[in-house]
Amino acid sequence: MIEGISHITLMVRDLDRTAKFLEAVFDAEEIYSSGDKTFSTAREKYFLIGGIWIAIMKSDCAPERTYDHIAFKIEEDDFEKYASKAIAAGADIRPGRKRVDGEGRSLYFYDYDHHLFELHTGTLSERLDRYQ
Repeated sequence: MIEGISHITLMVRDLDRTAKFLEAVFDAEEIYSSGDKTFSTAREKYFLIGGIWIAIMKSDCAPERTYDHIAFKIEEDDFEKYASKAIAAGADIRPGRKRVDGEGRSLYFYDYDHHLFELHTGTLSERLDRYQ
């Protein structure tokens, strides 16, 4: 039986730069760094973002930009605060998609390694109710 998401791993070119980005935008808490050791396939760092385990691993190959993304839930009142944090951290802010009223607001942005993130104010139940 699937219990939920264990963790999300992102391959990145620069562990320290990405760590600073995650901390600046998401208030990520670094909980582990392998340093120069390699226990998995590469050097890595672990973070907690909203209770979710996010791993970053050193890699020289970064993906191309796609719409694949990780969306974090935020409160509507925090939208502008997080938008400012993403801009200050150097995120590449993308135009949002067309929305219908009631499904929440989203801020989409890429990090340095072409990972797309979304900060979203709505919930699944609100969206499904709106789509009815």
